[in-house]
Amino acid sequence: MKLASVLVGAALALIATVPRVEAKGLTVDDMLAMQRVAEPSVSPDGKWVAFSLRTTDMEANRGRMDLWLATVDGATVKQLTTSPDNDTSPVWSPDGTYVYFLSSRSGSNQVWRINVTGGEAEQVTKVPLDVGAFSIFPDGKKLLLAIDIWPKAKTLADSVKLDAAAAAKKTSAQIYDSLLFRHWDQWEDGRYQHLFVWDAGKPAEAKDLTPGLETDAPIHPFGDMSDVDISPDGKTVAYVIRNAGKANAYSTNTDVFLVSADGKGKATVVTTGKGYDQGPVFSPDGKSLAVRSMARAGYEADKERLLIIDVKTKKERVVTDAWDRSVSEITWAPDGKTIYTSTDNVGNHSLFAIDVASGKEKLLVDKGTNQNPLVAGNRLVFLRDTLKQPAEIFSAALDGTDLKQVTRINDARVKAITWGDYEQFSFKGAKGDTVYGYVMKPAGYKSGKVPVAFLVHGGPQGSFGDHFHYRWNAQAYAGRGYGAIFIDFHGSTGYGQAFTDAIRGDWGGAPYEDLMTGLDEALKKYTWLDGSRLTALGASYGGYMINWIHGHTDRFKALVCHDGNLDERLAYYDTEELWFPEWEHQGTPWENADSYTKHNPIDYVKNWKTPTMVIHGGKDFRVVDTQGMSTFTALQRKGIPSKFIHFPDENHWVLKPHNSKVWHDEVLAWLDKYTGRK
Repeated sequence: MKLASVLVGAALALIATVPRVEAKGLTVDDMLAMQRVAEPSVSPDGKWVAFSLRTTDMEANRGRMDLWLATVDGATVKQLTTSPDNDTSPVWSPDGTYVYFLSSRSGSNQVWRINVTGGEAEQVTKVPLDVGAFSIFPDGKKLLLAIDIWPKAKTLADSVKLDAAAAAKKTSAQIYDSLLFRHWDQWEDGRYQHLFVWDAGKPAEAKDLTPGLETDAPIHPFGDMSDVDISPDGKTVAYVIRNAGKANAYSTNTDVFLVSADGKGKATVVTTGKGYDQGPVFSPDGKSLAVRSMARAGYEADKERLLIIDVKTKKERVVTDAWDRSVSEITWAPDGKTIYTSTDNVGNHSLFAIDVASGKEKLLVDKGTNQNPLVAGNRLVFLRDTLKQPAEIFSAALDGTDLKQVTRINDARVKAITWGDYEQFSFKGAKGDTVYGYVMKPAGYKSGKVPVAFLVHGGPQGSFGDHFHYRWNAQAYAGRGYGAIFIDFHGSTGYGQAFTDAIRGDWGGAPYEDLMTGLDEALKKYTWLDGSRLTALGASYGGYMINWIHGHTDRFKALVCHDGNLDERLAYYDTEELWFPEWEHQGTPWENADSYTKHNPIDYVKNWKTPTMVIHGGKDFRVVDTQGMSTFTALQRKGIPSKFIHFPDENHWVLKPHNSKVWHDEVLAWLDKYTGRK
């Protein structure tokens, strides 16, 4: 017995000296290693789906994209292109023989194509300027190209000459006499994106369908033709432009125009609203045009209604007035009777079918994040991800049943990770409304109290839901040993338009109440969360909220503010899209000063005492980096432990792989330092 006791004691002592091995949770390196499936495109016969696949190239410090093919049943998945440059935007030829795509492998961005049965890719367009995006006409003989040019240029060759003249100038002066003079992360240089018709007979030429236009057509940046469509007979092109002239900086008015594909005659506007109209898609018979339309001017987060326009009479009909959700995409069924879409929906992004005649919606796929629905024969093909799985291509029957995974690009990587389990919860929030959130356990959690990462989403009209995010992923904190909490406060999307609208003029009111109440409810319900080791993090509006939280509570051990405003008054004068603060704060600062000071973090700096990390991108023209500098200055002057990380080459997001790694390593080390996590 004594010998047994000695052996047991020795064994226990040995166990005590062995370091605790934690579960292998998600790390930033794991996220960077994930291959990102995107841009699905279904073949004309509905049997194949082409897609782009992004692989992180750490040496080059960027993502590299190739094209892949998969059968809709998932039986075959194979690589289609391999290039040191990016191959993106796959589009099938009408006969299904080729996949056309954008590539810079020739030195400039041009349209290429590859036979799906094999062989080498061949260059299609040879125009003298970069092609930003493209579509294929139904006859397969012509292309519609989006190209940046100088509006006064009569031809592409003229624009090339003007490029050369601009490059030869000895001055770096940028001179403006109107807004917008910069946008997102780029300064306006006088060039705009125009639409051109290209014919195979003249591969180096193209005809401008939007001559003289001094705004972008389409309005989306390079690589995206979601605001352009070609009629089934190939005779008409629908496109979207900002239609506010000098008021572009403070108006959300975009409209859909129709123009003859032969370039003859003038373009005609077919939408009448003063808010956002976007995403036009012709019906299969070409008689109707479906559009996503916001009714209210100056509001970028209004409900996106499904609008059906009779092409001949221009008569409009709103289909989804009774549905309290936004239409995110438009995919017509071949018979023209149904439109498939996705939308934020109670902490998920769900797929729906909408009956075009009655407007009645039907939920098809509920949980997770599901988007880009496409019809493939008798099935839907779409992208799907969750908090435990990056995006892959899935399919389902047209009624939403028989859900199947088509691609398994990241299966091995997913299986190698121990994921934090999560669940959705609800509580009674501000105004007596039901508010939803998620809570996530640390990866491989067994027992004991754990520190908390409280994540605040941006927008503010957005959602932190069941979605695999590459910049704000709750699993990155669960993988580090934190319990994660994220609340969809008043202003979030997916809970009805009134709930989204409620944040207007109340940035620090109901949303703050929801966040604090939700945190309290989570701590009460999930007793494994350690309320004495709380941290909070947020970006954009979430960064603003971190600064607001800082002035109103000292319950957190550490804070992280990424691209957040400190002074809402000065932020108005710094930002570029003025309609946003004018809507949110109900006017301009000189017309409604009280709304800008009502919930202004700068007025509560006197209460600050919590250690705070401040992060900002130097090319963020939406939330300008001087706001982050001001925040750090206040922290330092008050003697509060603080750190400032500035990325001069990043915009509103941190996109470069090595910068992303630094971001995560620094943020997690900051949280560890003040929570005592070992």
